[in-house]
Amino acid sequence: MSAKVISVNISEKKGMRKKEAAEIVLRQDFGIEGDAHASGKWHRQVSLLALESIKKMQEMGLKVGPGDFAENITTEGIDLPRLPIGTRIFIGDNAELEVSQIGKVCHTRCEIYNQAGDCVMPKEGIFVKVIKGGIVKKGDRIVVSR
Repeated sequence: MSAKVISVNISEKKGMRKKEAAEIVLRQDFGIEGDAHASGKWHRQVSLLALESIKKMQEMGLKVGPGDFAENITTEGIDLPRLPIGTRIFIGDNAELEVSQIGKVCHTRCEIYNQAGDCVMPKEGIFVKVIKGGIVKKGDRIVVSR
């Protein structure tokens, strides 16, 4: 199976679930136009989480889907947490991303954690920097280069 984008998601405020968008615009050294987490020159410009990880939470009985873990890009067909820091990810026609962090520390327990006693984003979500901007939408092909 080839890797692809399942959903692209943004939010106007931090700390909330993201809503699916028709497309997102990635800006070099910045993040996603219109997303609360876009902040420019730091290493966590865009977040990714695999559909496979979301399905683990669904199997625990939660009614969750793409964007509910505040990820910007939901993927399918890539074992995201196994990608080494520095890995390049190419999405669609133009976008080029670089893996900058695997997982994160959650300082406060989110709604998902409180419901299930666990959350996949801190362990299986990844963060990237935008090396080359572009438009990304559902169904776009993803190519990983190590």
